[in-house]
Amino acid sequence: MFENLSEKFNRTLKRLKGQGKLTDKHIKEAMREVRLALLEADVNYKVAKQFVTDLAEQATGAKVMDSLTPGQQVVKIVHKALTELMGSEAAPLELTGRTPLVYMLVGLQGSGKTTTAGKLGLYLKDLNRKPCLVPTDVYRPAAIDQLQTLGKQLSIPVFPATTQMDPVEIATTALGYAGQQGCDILLVDTAGRLHIDTELMEEVAEIKAKLSPQEILLVADAMTGQDAVQVAEAFNQALDLTGIILSKMDGDARGGAALSMRTVTSKPIKFCGIGEKLDALETFHPERMASRILGMGDVLSLIEKAEKAFDAKEAEKLQEKLIKDTFTLEDFRDQLQQIKKMGSLEQILGMLPGMGKLKQLRHLQPDDRELVRVEAIINSMTPEERRKHTIINASRRKRIAKGSGTSVQEVNKLLKNYGQMKKMLHNLGKGGKGGIRLPRGIPLPF
Repeated sequence: MFENLSEKFNRTLKRLKGQGKLTDKHIKEAMREVRLALLEADVNYKVAKQFVTDLAEQATGAKVMDSLTPGQQVVKIVHKALTELMGSEAAPLELTGRTPLVYMLVGLQGSGKTTTAGKLGLYLKDLNRKPCLVPTDVYRPAAIDQLQTLGKQLSIPVFPATTQMDPVEIATTALGYAGQQGCDILLVDTAGRLHIDTELMEEVAEIKAKLSPQEILLVADAMTGQDAVQVAEAFNQALDLTGIILSKMDGDARGGAALSMRTVTSKPIKFCGIGEKLDALETFHPERMASRILGMGDVLSLIEKAEKAFDAKEAEKLQEKLIKDTFTLEDFRDQLQQIKKMGSLEQILGMLPGMGKLKQLRHLQPDDRELVRVEAIINSMTPEERRKHTIINASRRKRIAKGSGTSVQEVNKLLKNYGQMKKMLHNLGKGGKGGIRLPRGIPLPF
């Protein structure tokens, strides 16, 4: 996500930070590079032009030029400008009003509406709301089946629609069904087309008229770039959207759609899909996203993910083990399982300040399969070996390697890494040499 743009921005800003004093020439060259970077990232050309014009105006101001650290001042200006471009602050769902609250999901076929409906259902369920899923796409039988399957997985009621029913009839009848099921939110998955047409717009407009939805959310495929922006414009003109959900953000290394949509439609990006799993839906935070683009990391999102994945009481126990130096391979395995809940290693590393630059080194590219191998090796050990790794001699290593389908070298590598990590975490836990004292109860994800 934003990988290409982030790389180019950081290269340009690094050059500016290397200058003791900035001149108009430096700023002009940097702004030209920024503009090219935005256009290559598939940002709308009008948006890119205005962004660079505003940026240049601020960057050539006396406050920057006379500053002792002009390069750092420009970075601050770019961060603020990117944040404002994407909406300044997060835009939460409107969750107040007469129940059942109705949320309509609209968009083209293949944008990920049905999957997003399931993700949004899980998100609302985690907020202690009771959503009901409503499939109104009668033209694609798989859409109804898919939503019913998602409903079963998530234990969320799904209105029993059939392809013989009229979409508007399904939507209106589902209101009564939601009441019977004790649901306070209706998530309506509407039909899509391969392109925008009159028939599609008339149908969603009629559903809107009948249901008076609290929110009309466009699900747009981030990977389609400029096409996604044009689709957003068309749906906004026809339905007056309340927000946008960008799907498949994890597959888009450019990020042009996210940087263009707010300006073009004046509607906030509320969520972004960052993976195939049903919990891979994030609230869109413009400031945090700007920090990621500029290689500053996103520690707040990382903490939120850790808080969801790690049990506070277990984190307390872990802290005690680190202080007492009783951190075993069983604990190590449990930590790896918790890390996997937080997302891929690449996503986690991307949230750490400065790691964006390190990841460009090929040998540092994270491999999620490594976690699977490590877990297999630890599971092949006896309980005694996991609790007391010093007893693992050469013959035991051979047995463990055979049982886990790995090599003795991989077993040796794990034991060496574990020993080093145990020492590092012990120092971190007690604030010893080279370490820092962490607040009690804060999970250590590494």
